[in-house]
Amino acid sequence: MEIRIMTIEDYEEVYQLWTSIDGMGMRSLDDSKEGIEKFIKRNPSSNFVTIENNKIVGVILCGHDGRRGFIYHTAVNESFRKRGVGKALVDAVIKSMHIEGINKIALVAFEKNQLGNKFWESIGFEERTDLIYRNISINNDNK
Repeated sequence: MEIRIMTIEDYEEVYQLWTSIDGMGMRSLDDSKEGIEKFIKRNPSSNFVTIENNKIVGVILCGHDGRRGFIYHTAVNESFRKRGVGKALVDAVIKSMHIEGINKIALVAFEKNQLGNKFWESIGFEERTDLIYRNISINNDNK
């Protein structure tokens, strides 16, 4: 298993992995090739893929605002789960955030994503019940 920085050349294979995951929240603008390329350019050292037999089997996106890191679109191919792939990806993100001087990392998981929430809890991410998540779409893509 190899973990390396994600590049835009990985997009097609990563997108196929994301869309194979039941319940993965995708937005056509943000998750388009152009949207992901913009994210990677802004966060060049904190997005990772896992390679096994020349195939991408895991991915994690992470960026920061100078204060907090934020994890997005973490996915592991179903055939490679329970092998430490997800944990290794998170460890790579934590190391990259530490190097950049970021001391806290957050994420949003869908409440109905039991598998994902169980994973995040198992590796030490605590649920925050004192917050209300809010957002607004400022374009025509309301997905």
